[in-house]
Amino acid sequence: MDVARQLNQAFIQVADKVSPAVVVIRVAHKADYANPDEEGNPFFEMLPELRRHMEEQFKKRRQRQSSREPIYDGQGSGVVISEDGYILTNRHVVDGAEKIRVHLKDGTEFDDVEIKGVDPQSDVAVLKVNAKGLKAARLGDSSKTRVGEFAIAIGAPFELDYSVTFGHVSAKGRRIFSDRVMMDQDFLQTDASINPGNSGGPLVNIDGEVIGINTLIRGMRTGIGFAIPANLAKEVADQLIKDGKFTRAWLGIGIGNLSELKDYREMVSATKDGVVVGSIIKGGPAEDSELRPADIITAVDGKSIATVQHLKSEIRTKPIGQPVTLDVVRGDRKLKIKVNPGEVPDSDTQVVRNNKVQPPPESAFFGIKVQALTKDLAERFEVESTDGVIVTEVEAGSVAERKGIKPGEIITDVNRQKVSNMKEFKEALKAADLKKGVLINLIGEGGRRFEPLKDSGD
Repeated sequence: MDVARQLNQAFIQVADKVSPAVVVIRVAHKADYANPDEEGNPFFEMLPELRRHMEEQFKKRRQRQSSREPIYDGQGSGVVISEDGYILTNRHVVDGAEKIRVHLKDGTEFDDVEIKGVDPQSDVAVLKVNAKGLKAARLGDSSKTRVGEFAIAIGAPFELDYSVTFGHVSAKGRRIFSDRVMMDQDFLQTDASINPGNSGGPLVNIDGEVIGINTLIRGMRTGIGFAIPANLAKEVADQLIKDGKFTRAWLGIGIGNLSELKDYREMVSATKDGVVVGSIIKGGPAEDSELRPADIITAVDGKSIATVQHLKSEIRTKPIGQPVTLDVVRGDRKLKIKVNPGEVPDSDTQVVRNNKVQPPPESAFFGIKVQALTKDLAERFEVESTDGVIVTEVEAGSVAERKGIKPGEIITDVNRQKVSNMKEFKEALKAADLKKGVLINLIGEGGRRFEPLKDSGD
């Protein structure tokens, strides 16, 4: 019982310590604002509580059409990160806001709220209120957070202000994919109860340190919620406060974890960990570098890299235009390659279009049929003429189809041996051991990439 009482008291102390730094954010949206997360969502039929909540917001929004006063039809949470009035929250909480109102636990209210900056890719936003001496939360080091430790969420779910729920850190390094925005960071997963209105509020540890900013849920009452790690939130917030935007550096490459690429991993002996360069995007910073598809990046400026997220985190804040040194494994060689990071563009540009023209093939392997790349074929497939052979047909159900290889792509290398024409292609293929698999480099939609091909019966 003594241990239970101590734990009970610990939770009480955390709530007392952190709640004064938590804010409730009410948002009056612009009249023409339509939140894509609210309207047309098929999950509403599965989640009646959420549907009712959103329908109430729609009703308020319709009422605003005939009212001169702002109607606060959206709500979220936030956390004060400095005594002079900077508040950390989610971008989606304040998206489309015409007016924002912030409430503190002691009843203080601020109507003159400024959005200092938003970052859609991380879903982080920073607000500013004109105040001094506010109670600020302490941001913890989320890299030291352990799976299994207590996690406490404080926020305003369903307009129930300053609700406190607790659970555990269920997982780290979760990657979330969204059709609406590219989210380039990993997340903390928690089973602390998080609901609409908790967004932007803090996830804290038993010491009362903010380890994450609550941002996503997967269904209602599932015990699956996600929070932006505090280290990333602070990194983004600091730059938003300073510059009004967060500038990301990138290399312009498609990447994957070596540990997850079974077919290719079996072809590699020089390293067991690292990040595989799957493609090099046309027009990206790495296009003119010595980096090649199928290279394995093991370090950035001497710091070891084991996963995609490690690489992204290291590159993200590098100075634009200043070279970084990558440790690279290529076959049985270890290289050091310099690349000048560029600024992440707003959107990717499609640079190669494929069509369905299928001229007679001259050679085939793993379901791929290829032909010499002539000027006529380049025009018919709408690709640039270059050294290599062009894929003219991909058999249904073949290894190549499963790898996503399409007609119109150009094969430039076979097992790291350049192939400029059909003769070189056939020689390279003849020298390859098809049972062990073949590594090919291609130029396709978006740029260069590689694919390991091996019979499915391996």
